[in-house]
Amino acid sequence: MNSITLDVYPVQKKIVTAAPPHADSPEMDTLIAEVTARRDEFDQLGHVPRDIVATMKKAGIFRSGTPRKFGGEALAPAPFLAMVERISKADGSAGWVAAFGSANTYLAALPIETQRKIYASGPDQVYAGGLYPLQEAKAVPGGWEITGRWHFASGCKGADWIGVGIKDTSSPEDGAQKPALMAVMPASEIEIVDNWNVVGMQGTGSHDTRLKDKFVAHEWTCARGAAGLIDEPLYRYPALAYQAEVHAAVNIGLARAALDIVTDMAGGAKIMPGALRLADRAYYKIKLGVSEAKWRSARMFFYDACEQAWEQIVAGNPVTEEIDMMLKLSATYAARVSMEVVNDAYQAAGMAAIQRTHRLQRIVRDAMVVTQHAALSELNYESAGALFAKLGIKR
Repeated sequence: MNSITLDVYPVQKKIVTAAPPHADSPEMDTLIAEVTARRDEFDQLGHVPRDIVATMKKAGIFRSGTPRKFGGEALAPAPFLAMVERISKADGSAGWVAAFGSANTYLAALPIETQRKIYASGPDQVYAGGLYPLQEAKAVPGGWEITGRWHFASGCKGADWIGVGIKDTSSPEDGAQKPALMAVMPASEIEIVDNWNVVGMQGTGSHDTRLKDKFVAHEWTCARGAAGLIDEPLYRYPALAYQAEVHAAVNIGLARAALDIVTDMAGGAKIMPGALRLADRAYYKIKLGVSEAKWRSARMFFYDACEQAWEQIVAGNPVTEEIDMMLKLSATYAARVSMEVVNDAYQAAGMAAIQRTHRLQRIVRDAMVVTQHAALSELNYESAGALFAKLGIKR
C-alpha cells in the first residue's frame, strides 16, 4: 500500500486504494512550477486560464473523479486531497479550481448512458457548477425548460461541463417535497456573467451563469447529491462531505504556505537599528511553535477521518451518520484552524507583511474566503455536538 506524503508532513495511516498517489509526481511538479510562476496572473485575470487547466488534466486532477468504467481513476479521497493541498500551497485559487476534480462524483448520479456521452472524448473532463439559488423549471415533454441565474460557478471559464440547480414546482401527488435537481450541459451552451469581484480567491473565476428558455432533457438531470449509479467505492463516499473536505484542503495548503513564509523570515533584515531579529523575539517563537502544533493536529484529524470513512466504504460497510458527521467536523475544524494559523503567521511577520506585494496579504484574504463557504459553516459544529449527545459518543 502507498502512504500519502506532503513535504515532510506524512499522513500516518495507509491509503486503501490500488491507484498511486499523485501529490509528488513529475506532472504535479510541473503544475506547481507553472502555478507558482503565474499566480499573480490568475488574480489579475480573475480566473485560472485554460492552459493551466490543461496542465492540471495532465497531472491527473480531473480524471481523479472519473469512474474507472470510463477510463478514469476514481481515486480515493485522501490522495486527491493531498494533491489539492499541495497546489493550494502554491496558490489558493488554483487549488480551489483543482478541487473541482472531485465534482465529477456528482456526475455519477446521472444515467449511465449520459455519463458515457460526457466521457466519450476522454476521462479528463472538467465540471463546474453554480447550483444556487435553485430556479424554477417548467416541465415540458422529455425534460425541462430552464430560465434563471446562478451564483458561484467556480472554475466555469475552464470547464467542459456546467451544472445548474433547478426545482420542480408542480405539486407532488403524495405531498412529499421534491428534491433539488442538477441539470448538466456543455459549458458552451450556458452564458457566463463576468461579475466575480472579491477580496480573496479572485483567481477562481466564480462567476454567475445564466440561461434563457433552455431545454434540458430528463437524462441530463439528477437529484443533487444523489448516490452515484457507478458501482465503485468512490461513488459511495458522501458527496456533500467530500465537498467540505476539498475546500478545507485549500486552507490546509494556504496555512502551510504561510508558516513556511514566516519561518523563512526568522533571520531576515532588521526593520529598526538595534532591533532584534524575529528569531530572537519570544512572541515570534511562541506563535511559530503554537501554530505548527495547531496545523499538524488539525491536518491529522482531517486525514484520519477521511481514511476511516474510506476503509469502511472499501470494506462494504454503510456510511453511518457518525462517519458523515466526522468528515464534515474534521473539514470544518481544519479549515478554521488553518485560517487561525494564517492570521498568526501574518501577525508574527510584523510590519513587512503589510505591503500589498507581500504574499501573506493574498494568503490571508484567500483563507478568510474559504471559511465563508456554506459547506464549512459553524453549523457543522452544532450538528456534531447534537449527534455526540444523541449517541452518547465518548472518545
